Amino acid sequence: MSTWKSMLLAGTVAFAPLGAHAAAPEEAPVAEVMANDAAPDGGMSKEALADAKAKMQKEMDQAIALVEKMFGTKDLPPVDPARLALAQKTTAALIPAGGLEKMLDNVYGKMFDTIMEEMGATSDLSLSIKTGVESDKIAALDADTKKAVADLFDPHRKERDDQMLKVVRPLISEFLTDLEPSMRDGLAHAYARKFTGPQLSEMNGFFATPTGSLYAGESMALSADPEVMVAMIKALPPVISKFIDRGPELEKQFKELPKEKGLTDMSDAELAQLARLMKVDVKVLKDNRDMYNGMGDDTVAVDAAADDWSAADGAADAAAAAADAAGDFDAGYDRSNWSDADREKVEALETAVSEATSAAYEAEAAAAANARKKLGLPDPAE
Repeated sequence: MSTWKSMLLAGTVAFAPLGAHAAAPEEAPVAEVMANDAAPDGGMSKEALADAKAKMQKEMDQAIALVEKMFGTKDLPPVDPARLALAQKTTAALIPAGGLEKMLDNVYGKMFDTIMEEMGATSDLSLSIKTGVESDKIAALDADTKKAVADLFDPHRKERDDQMLKVVRPLISEFLTDLEPSMRDGLAHAYARKFTGPQLSEMNGFFATPTGSLYAGESMALSADPEVMVAMIKALPPVISKFIDRGPELEKQFKELPKEKGLTDMSDAELAQLARLMKVDVKVLKDNRDMYNGMGDDTVAVDAAADDWSAADGAADAAAAAADAAGDFDAGYDRSNWSDADREKVEALETAVSEATSAAYEAEAAAAANARKKLGLPDPAE
């Protein structure tokens, strides 16, 4: 799944209860094109910018269609216009201008300050990562010494942080301002379906009073109030404790099932059946099986790590797989449709990538061993 589609899907699922979300992809299409098609002055050419926007729009359209399919909004009956008009008045009170920014400021403003304090340039964790010195030794240093150490790495860090806030903050405000009308519209449709006309009129009457107006303007922001967030966090330990206490009982209720097969567990006959189902060359599956078999203990370690995934990781992976499955199959990627020359070229490049990856892992292991010797650290394998 593409980065944009994954981000929109994850953002919608994770933040739908809050009514707003903001996703920051690790590598947006704009950045990808910028790296490959820069203008002579070092900026981005108009053609590259247009291509990047077109690519982003295509990805976003696919993601929007996926989210619409997930929530089934296209199948809903039309809303009564008179009731919708009342609901629009309701949501205008619930999401006043600047309401989203106020709500997010409650959470992310405090969160940002705390993260900067705990993980900023002068924090024990940051200095430990940069220097390799244990955190407890850094914790023994006074504040001025920590600042001096941080200044050696980046004497302009304060200006850099200030510049980031100066540049990014107005952009976030603009984004939230642009988002508010869409959110009001979506919420108005939801209210119009959930409440009757008289109920909406009664709400609007209350919101027209001084107390009602104050409540409506603060309701969304209060849902993200620091005291609410702290109270929810404090409620987690007893809940987790219940799961721990009931662990043995719950474990008995799960039936023992055979372990899921991997590619390395399949016979040639099973691989042939798999190749027919997937419409791929059986040689590709056999090569992959042989490659995994050649990894030995590394594969076992990966399998063990996979077994330790959290339920959240598994759910996210399942959602991504379902989203990918919902897309159209491109027969152009079916290798049985390729010419022999094209297939040989791709397989040769895949082999080269595999060999280069193995060489990189070996070089990394050798570098780590040399570093341990230099630092006088024991070899974990001994």
